[in-house]
Amino acid sequence: MPRAVTLIRSAALSDVAEYAYAATAPAESRLIFLAGACPLNEDGSTAAVGDYAGQALKAVENMEVALRAAGASLQDVISTRVLVASSRQEDLVAAWQVVRDTFGDHDVPSTLMGVTVLGYADQLVEIEAVAAVLDA
Repeated sequence: MPRAVTLIRSAALSDVAEYAYAATAPAESRLIFLAGACPLNEDGSTAAVGDYAGQALKAVENMEVALRAAGASLQDVISTRVLVASSRQEDLVAAWQVVRDTFGDHDVPSTLMGVTVLGYADQLVEIEAVAAVLDA
């Protein structure tokens, strides 16, 4: 199945970042804008309270559900923004590593941000994403 997303790398930029610096999708692709994926269980409770990595994993799982409902998968994601309610770099890295490992070789352009607070009780992580698909 052909994919709409093309990841772009530049030898002129550092290779320290664990993601592509840019991505494109052709004009005929359908863009999918996802709401921030939160680490919520089906009953609305917050999963993995106090656990940055656990909440990142639940948020990615919920993002995958939303992507499937839109006819897409993680391989169709063109960019992400990972929000972590912490001022500690190690907390941001714990959440990021889960996201990075989940995406594997499809290392889309991403932004990792520490924020003051997120919307749900005990919420530590939220992941925004945009995807692009080529419909048959």
